Amino acid sequence: MRDRIAEGTLPGQRSDEARLVLLIEGGSSRGAYSSGMTIAIERLGLLPAFDGVYGSSAGSLNAAWLLCGRAESTQHAWWDPRIMGTVIKPRRIFSGQPVVDTKFLVHTVYTSIMPMGFQDVLDNPVGIHPIATDALSGEPVDLHRHVHDQASLQAALRASAAMPLLAGPPVEIDGRGYVDAGVSEGTPVRTALAQGATHIVALRTRRLDETQSRPSRGERMLMAQWFSRNAPGAYRPWLSRVEIRAEEERLLASHPAVIQVRPPLGSARIGRTESRPDPLRAAVDTGRDAALAALQAAVPVDRQASS
Repeated sequence: MRDRIAEGTLPGQRSDEARLVLLIEGGSSRGAYSSGMTIAIERLGLLPAFDGVYGSSAGSLNAAWLLCGRAESTQHAWWDPRIMGTVIKPRRIFSGQPVVDTKFLVHTVYTSIMPMGFQDVLDNPVGIHPIATDALSGEPVDLHRHVHDQASLQAALRASAAMPLLAGPPVEIDGRGYVDAGVSEGTPVRTALAQGATHIVALRTRRLDETQSRPSRGERMLMAQWFSRNAPGAYRPWLSRVEIRAEEERLLASHPAVIQVRPPLGSARIGRTESRPDPLRAAVDTGRDAALAALQAAVPVDRQASS
């Protein structure tokens, strides 16, 4: 990273043979942590050093804000009750409506309330790779090749964050249905490695001491019905989430060229549907500070004072 920033190169201009990628873990409201971490990358001017940004679920949304250069200027959306209180409403489940309204988020908030620079994302040479789970096969899919204009980018962002049951039915893209990336790949390390990643910076939304729990009997009964009707192929990976997360941790821990940035021990545990302003604002701040501390050394010495 330091060499590339010093040289001022972009993808397609590198003299090295590395493929350096940024991975952004999902987790719905836990994405407040990784949102703060992207602010650090924006402040430090590190984005041009990457060859691609891979996001799962909320990580894809944060990737888009980073790629359009508005990660910091839009951070207040996380603690704005007018936005979060409308996007996330747990009581909507009793009326059969989405608890997490990603359609309102992507098609209203991101267009008229807090406009995202969709064209800036599309034009950025550091490409966006939103991951989603194929509803029929249950496999993680990189939607990068489906993204070519604003509408397709919006669809990919919604698909990546389409949490089973909570966010409504699968999102259809080019005739295929997709659900949340986190069903099959919470941190998109397998996809990135399969596409030739040699160096990785992973922005994580779980503390090192947080573990993934197995679904309870009640959860299994409820979700079996939902998956059977909407995404039959995705039920098996959803059941295997503990094993999937363990494999992601193994791959990241054993790779020789990985930096992982996590919320520090003692940070608040943020639930998937957390919408209270204070915890979310604290999570953004905590993520930003953790990433600044971890990545400051990647900034060339002559630029550290200004960053």
